[in-house]
Amino acid sequence: MGQLFSKKNREVFSNPLGMDNPVTVQVLGICSALAVTAKLEPAIVMGLSVTVITAFANVVISLLRKTIPNRIRIIVQLVVVAALVTIVSEILKAFAYDVSVQLSVYVGLIITNCILMGRLEAFAMQNGPWESCLDGIGNGLGYAKILIIVAFFRELLGSGTLLGFNILNHEWLTNIGYVNNGLMLMPPMALIICACIIWYQRARHKELQEK
Repeated sequence: MGQLFSKKNREVFSNPLGMDNPVTVQVLGICSALAVTAKLEPAIVMGLSVTVITAFANVVISLLRKTIPNRIRIIVQLVVVAALVTIVSEILKAFAYDVSVQLSVYVGLIITNCILMGRLEAFAMQNGPWESCLDGIGNGLGYAKILIIVAFFRELLGSGTLLGFNILNHEWLTNIGYVNNGLMLMPPMALIICACIIWYQRARHKELQEK
């Protein structure tokens, strides 16, 4: 048990949540961060979907890594990811159809998400199943963390709601001059919020700043 949660394995899991975040440090998965963060619910679902797919894809590729011919490894990785994305997409349509409609084509585009292909190529092809699983979960949660933060502020300040519940759309707030900011619902605002997160992270951790 101690070996399963060794210091190295804990770092594999925790680094993507902070110092090596796939969105704010590695700058991966930006497109979906713009597309699905106008509301909190689809952002949560997208984050969890990517986490599940990344974890399972990492494990599968790790188990097959010694049998995959080098020249077709990318094709094999795409087939594994595509199969998992299809399963997740069908599950969403069956049990969370409204969210599936909001996510639209972006669930299918998980296949081309740079985070997945990057972790499969850079980590799962060189490490065992357990380490690869931790890496997949860590990177998926790191991605989900940023999506949820961005979606929280965009939905709250843009629509005055969170998960569909009214938070700021009250008469007393309107009477003192508060108005929802429609700009928050536009994709460029996701970039601006991501930039603020990156600024905060690099201001707090000087080692992330380029010299």
